[in-house]
Amino acid sequence: MGNAAISGHFTHEDFLVWEATQKDKHEFVRGEVFAMVGARRVHVGVTRNLTTLLTLHLKGSPCRAYASDMLVRVEAVDSDFYPDVVVTCDEADKVAERVLTSPTLLVEVLSEATEAFDRGGKFEAYRHITTLREYVLIDPQRPSVECFRLNANQRWELHSFTAQSTIVFSSIEFTTSWADVFADL
Repeated sequence: MGNAAISGHFTHEDFLVWEATQKDKHEFVRGEVFAMVGARRVHVGVTRNLTTLLTLHLKGSPCRAYASDMLVRVEAVDSDFYPDVVVTCDEADKVAERVLTSPTLLVEVLSEATEAFDRGGKFEAYRHITTLREYVLIDPQRPSVECFRLNANQRWELHSFTAQSTIVFSSIEFTTSWADVFADL
């Protein structure tokens, strides 16, 4: 998460009105607004590659993939985030203009500035989304892919993928290679 963008307390509705007028993106956490950190080339490349792969995979299905410009609302913790990649299979989300509420899969591409929050506070918030089945963290610097998957006992299990393994997102029956996610980087 970036630094606080403005002082004072916002409501969710105030934030959405204000955010629509900003040239940079911000996230909203319990009344506070935080500026997003600028993405680097590798971060953008991983996001692009994965969004493209997911879009092709989901074609003709009830699910859609979105890259980094759609907010995800976590009502239970009064927060809005811009994940790097979102997959939703919810009918209401398909017609949402700016804010999604029922993602199935969320992906964050890590950077030094965001890693601690993506692994900690953001994942804690995301776990309040009842439709969420997988939370993926991609570190393009190491590189690594970690998928936290909700199991049948409603517990989050970690599945780590290496360059030798096939990457699997079971919530949407998606498999891909390491090389495709990190292509041209």
